[in-house]
Amino acid sequence: MKRDARGKRPTFYQDPALDQMMSMIMVLAGEVSVLADQLDATHRVLASHGIDAAIEIAALQLDDEALQQREARRQAMLERMFYLVRKEASEAAAKETTEGYIATLDEIAQA
Repeated sequence: MKRDARGKRPTFYQDPALDQMMSMIMVLAGEVSVLADQLDATHRVLASHGIDAAIEIAALQLDDEALQQREARRQAMLERMFYLVRKEASEAAAKETTEGYIATLDEIAQA
C-alpha cells in the first residue's frame, strides 16, 4: 500500500505549476546523481580488472529481458517524477462530488 504525505505542501512560487516543475527537477537531479555515482563505481571496478568499459558498452547487445527491465526502471522513475502531479490530481478528484457537478451544470445553463 502506497502512502502519501498528508497536509498541504509548502509552496515557494505564486504559480503552483512552478512548484510542481521544481519538484520534478529535484527528482531528476537525484536520479542523475545516483546514476553518476553508480556509473563511476562501475567504471572503477571494471578498470581495476583491466576492462575498458567504453569498448564493452559499445559492443553490448541487449536481449528482450534486459530491455523489459530497462523499461520497468524508466516507468518507476517516471512514477517518482510525476508523484506530486498525480497526488494533486487525485486530491482534486476526491473533492469532486455529484452535487458539485450538478451545480456547475446549473451555473452553465443559467449563463
